[in-house]
Amino acid sequence: MDAGTKILVVGDVRGRFKQLFQRVEQVNKKAGPFEILCCVGDFFGDDKQNEELIAYKNGFKHITVPTYILGPNKKEHAKYYESLTDGEICTNLTYLGRRGVYTLSSGVKIAYLSGLEASGATDSEHEFTKADAIAVRNSCLVSKNCSTEYRGVDVLLTSQWPYGMQEKENASASKLVSFLCREIKPRYHFCAINGTHYECAPFRMPKDETTQFELCTRFISLADVGNAAKAKYIYALSLKPVDKSRLLDLVQKTTDEIPCPFIGLDLGGAIGKNESSESRQYFYDMDSGNRKRQHGDQNRRDKRPKIPQIDQEKCWFCLSSPDVEKHLIITIGEHFYLALAKGPINKYHVMILSTKHVPCAAQLSSEDWEELDKFKTALKKFFKSLGQVVCFTERHYKSVHLQINALAFEEGYAWKIKHSFEDKAEEFNLEFETLPALDSPKMLPEMGPYFLAELPDDTTLITRQMKHFPIHFARDVFCSENLLNCDEKVNWKECLLERDEEVSYVEEFRKAFAPFDFTDD
Repeated sequence: MDAGTKILVVGDVRGRFKQLFQRVEQVNKKAGPFEILCCVGDFFGDDKQNEELIAYKNGFKHITVPTYILGPNKKEHAKYYESLTDGEICTNLTYLGRRGVYTLSSGVKIAYLSGLEASGATDSEHEFTKADAIAVRNSCLVSKNCSTEYRGVDVLLTSQWPYGMQEKENASASKLVSFLCREIKPRYHFCAINGTHYECAPFRMPKDETTQFELCTRFISLADVGNAAKAKYIYALSLKPVDKSRLLDLVQKTTDEIPCPFIGLDLGGAIGKNESSESRQYFYDMDSGNRKRQHGDQNRRDKRPKIPQIDQEKCWFCLSSPDVEKHLIITIGEHFYLALAKGPINKYHVMILSTKHVPCAAQLSSEDWEELDKFKTALKKFFKSLGQVVCFTERHYKSVHLQINALAFEEGYAWKIKHSFEDKAEEFNLEFETLPALDSPKMLPEMGPYFLAELPDDTTLITRQMKHFPIHFARDVFCSENLLNCDEKVNWKECLLERDEEVSYVEEFRKAFAPFDFTDD
């Protein structure tokens, strides 16, 4: 295999742990090292068979490759997933969760959906609903840079087959899995539970509102571990993340491709038209059902935009989310918290974020605004004590959670900041309006996206000219030759730090900021 992130995927284990991990150890020695082993289908078997796991839990035997499993597909298997700490079953064996996206250190993205499709609303651990499928779709799409740059995900893991793929031989296929596969466009889709190995020729997802590219998917069903027919149950692949791959490699067609089995598929009411890729805006009220546009007077009167409905457990910035990187947090107030920026321009590059899900400052209550102003004032005083001035920016565009970046400059550069914004605005053909210092959310646009910068001279630059707005515009300004002169730091992904470095930066900032931290009062 070519150099890349090496991944192993296996089908139903059904309690044959000794056979599985011995085989994985052999493969790892021969063709590894592999970064991860993913298990689809039924991982556990009957109680007697599951006793093979005791030796691994007690440390008498070892799992050589970090192994991640999906959730139960049967009600009687739910007991094996109870009372897990951070999903850990034993060393190197972890339950991924009910749904989500797992990103490896290399950048490879693995989307997953556990269980079987429910016939209706359910809270069963072994079933998933439309809301679960849509939540995974949203998690994949939320990281795209712009509406024409989504490149799919690397791997999709489900236990259940998608409908439209040999459905005559597989009566339990899921229409929601078909929908999810079509929406997120994985390079590889693995599933199991029907006991057969099946691998069809690659097919391409048609371009839609998420991307202008026709992206290729390879569907693979894996057999049971140790099956009598010796059908293939383990699959090895080496991947370069889609976000780091050459576009040509993703779109170049091969001679053995087949038509996409999900085009024109009748989902039988499982998914409404407004919830599919025909919808224009993916983060707006996606679980609302089939709301048809009304052409009467009511529609003309109600011109307010739909408010984004985001699962706070899946938002990267909501404090209630398990995905929030809490080691980046410096201090927490009642409505906002202060954190080190991910991929910071320098060690004092911080962000003010709302603790609960609020999409933008324009939608803050007066109480929220008051605390936000306290954070800004505290930061101004802090940076002034260092002989610096601070600039605050907010981009309410292709961002689902309120984020206010704060970056400081030496006082002698204060006059250059506005000129640098104006220069970059001219470069990108943008027009800014100048407002006085912000003192209320009512000063901000009631509807629609915007970008603003609060300058050290107590003026505010704002634009609503957001079509094709450059995502990294603020960093373009800050890293320009006139200011910090570090063009290599425009993209935050190129500035990612090791966790130890991030922790060190946070501790240093927290200690220095302590005299100005009002949250301790």
